[in-house]
Amino acid sequence: MAEIRAAADLLSTVIAPTPMEFNRGLSERVGADVFLKCENLQRAGSFKIRGAYTRMSKLTDDEKARGVVAASAGNHAQGVALAGQMLGIDVKVYMPVRAPMPKVQATKAYGATIEQVGATLDESLVHARAWAEETGAILIHPFDHDDIVTGQGTCGLEILEQCPDVKTVVVGLGGGGLLAGIALVMRELKPDVRIVGVQAEQAAAYPGSLAAGHPIAAAAMSTMADGIAVGLPGDVTFPIVRDLVDSVETVSEEGISRALLFLLERAKLVVEPAGASAAGWLLENAGTSDIEGPVVCVLSGGNIDPLLMMRIIRHGMVAAGRYLQFAVRVPDTPGSLAAILADCAGVDANILEIEHIRTGPHINVDEVEIALRLETRGPEHCERVLRAMSAKGYTIVRELEQA
Repeated sequence: MAEIRAAADLLSTVIAPTPMEFNRGLSERVGADVFLKCENLQRAGSFKIRGAYTRMSKLTDDEKARGVVAASAGNHAQGVALAGQMLGIDVKVYMPVRAPMPKVQATKAYGATIEQVGATLDESLVHARAWAEETGAILIHPFDHDDIVTGQGTCGLEILEQCPDVKTVVVGLGGGGLLAGIALVMRELKPDVRIVGVQAEQAAAYPGSLAAGHPIAAAAMSTMADGIAVGLPGDVTFPIVRDLVDSVETVSEEGISRALLFLLERAKLVVEPAGASAAGWLLENAGTSDIEGPVVCVLSGGNIDPLLMMRIIRHGMVAAGRYLQFAVRVPDTPGSLAAILADCAGVDANILEIEHIRTGPHINVDEVEIALRLETRGPEHCERVLRAMSAKGYTIVRELEQA
């Protein structure tokens, strides 16, 4: 705690406490007061500056002169680059080849040298380690270092200052630096708080590692939440999470996209997929899990590619029943399309896109397949539209990709 408080004093001249926002919509769904800890509004767009600046400020003059190297999908890169800019340290960052372009550009804008290699953070980290060994640069690990965990723990101090009666803290989990730091603070200062870590279902290394009792690599890494797509828990963070965190849960891709859309619409907050993972778990478990309030849900980052945001918003709207996409096969005669349009209008479904498909292995020469994308008002409305189409004699031959 002394080290975490010292880090908070150090950071007080670098960053300001991020807001804590009560969210009525999420509270109503969960059945308990829910507060959003808005690290998406942090300097450089995520919590990462806390750990990066804390770690880099402790380097000796000789180490600073040798420069630093990091591997990151984006948020740690920006945190390290910004800290390097403020401390006068040269920064090189290895980023995956498919790292979001805004994160790459922002990292360059802070003065870092970028090299994009590998498909994942873990592959980029191999190159960062090699560069450190070759040049003597200091590796600034994204999560697996005591100073990184200490710096991230300052977020936990702010949570207790802003919501002293908190009962549950929900935090997105990748490598575990933020969760470990917050857990250290909670167990020392408010040990009765329930701490929940949330991983993307399709990139979850912690559940298997916890079951095995030691870090093991995830079998697969396929998630839109690039900020928490970490294939192997760290040696520093794993035992802290194992010993101090009450549970590690997972959230589906649909849950993440639904949460991102919910936060945009209801909280007026732009959050990246990794940053929305904790909110996604709360939404998926609303009414089914014993969640005691007040709840603090940490929104860990807001650095999202606008193109990805467009795709995720659409994905979230489909998951929320706001879009309905399907295809029907009808006779290729005058009036068939007009009839479909009229029938959709009859159930208050707004047509967004129509596609005629006249050739295919399952389409007869006198038939046409019509793909429809409709704007709907929720899951019940989607079901009503499909029932109405069936009642009108249409055969739904396939449902279209829902994201």
